[in-house]
Amino acid sequence: MYSYDNVGKSTIAMVLAGGKGERLSPLTLRRAKPSVTFGGKYKIIDFVLSNLFNSGIKKVYILTQYRAYSLTKHIRESWGKWTGLGEFYVAISPETRNESEEWFKGTADAILQYLRFVEHSDADYVAIFGGDHIYKMDVGQMISSHRMNRADITIAALEVPSEEASRFGVFSVDDDFRVTGFTEKPAVPEKIPGRETCFASMGNYIFSTKKLIEVLQEGKKLHEDLDFGKHVIPMMLGNEDRVFAYNFNDNIIPGMKAEERGYWKDVGTIESYYEANMDLIHVSPQLNLYNYKWPILTNQGNLPPAKTVFDDDDRRGQNIDSYVCGGCITSGSTVRRSILGPMCRVNSYSLVEDSILFENVTVGRHVRIRRTIIDKNVTIPDGTTIGYDHDEDRRRGYTVTESGIVVVPRPDK
Repeated sequence: MYSYDNVGKSTIAMVLAGGKGERLSPLTLRRAKPSVTFGGKYKIIDFVLSNLFNSGIKKVYILTQYRAYSLTKHIRESWGKWTGLGEFYVAISPETRNESEEWFKGTADAILQYLRFVEHSDADYVAIFGGDHIYKMDVGQMISSHRMNRADITIAALEVPSEEASRFGVFSVDDDFRVTGFTEKPAVPEKIPGRETCFASMGNYIFSTKKLIEVLQEGKKLHEDLDFGKHVIPMMLGNEDRVFAYNFNDNIIPGMKAEERGYWKDVGTIESYYEANMDLIHVSPQLNLYNYKWPILTNQGNLPPAKTVFDDDDRRGQNIDSYVCGGCITSGSTVRRSILGPMCRVNSYSLVEDSILFENVTVGRHVRIRRTIIDKNVTIPDGTTIGYDHDEDRRRGYTVTESGIVVVPRPDK
């Protein structure tokens, strides 16, 4: 196994965190997708950054773009403080005043704009990872595979059923997992030799540094919107470079339970986001946040413990099958199968079920809420009902998905 020391010394990481996340609107109206809350206390980006940190990779550039203020603040107040001499977690954004999402014209173009950081490093490898997925991964194992194969690029791959593969970019591979072809969303996806499954791209790459510099400089002459999936990988295959797939199912982190193997979620829609959060409150969730051997790190804040108050027959504070963060007070109310972010307060005679409350949400008295996502700093007035009459929810300006999930946006101020 490639040691964490060697991984840290020989690798820099660049995290693509400029995602606009339009399908997560209205949660992304004022923040980038990687900055959206997940599991009450975390940001989506905390998962990839924790994977890098736990793998010993502590030289990390986070490439931001759309609505970057809250994300940059989060990095500065947490990740920026946890490194030592010669280590860094730093957010950088395009050097432009343009507020358009067109700053980076493609995933590889984003790296190209900051290629000087790669050129001036002494890294042997560059890990290029997306910042908007939920999973745990020991990146060192992927780098070991890259070294063993003497690869120019290694691409993290999900092993998915063939009937689901058409939603992804799919690799054709030989018996050694060397990539022989790549097709975006194929109608008839090619299977892994000897299996009934296919390899789908996770959008995470390990490059040998010299090869990365070479292919990006070559690619910029051909494509203004240089993208890894559309341009770089096909170009490398055409050049007969050593392109390999790394099976994410083979990745094992310390303390992993069997049900967690291969867990990877693209929480790109309200439905997928809601379902991934709700999984956390199951008795045995697929994603285990209580694995202290591979912690997910975030900005903790100085908050008091959560508490419940009142134990009268008609007014009892109780959290049932729920995930409750620091600073929360459940006061004479019932919270059931829900996630409460930091500093939430649910007041007397109210019921919150199957819902997600972001930071600093206040629920008044005699309120009923179900299957609802409430953004930060929202106050729900006394007597309000949400999630029971969707026509009324829409009249209030809330978003209601096809599956009946209600989203209450944060206030304008």
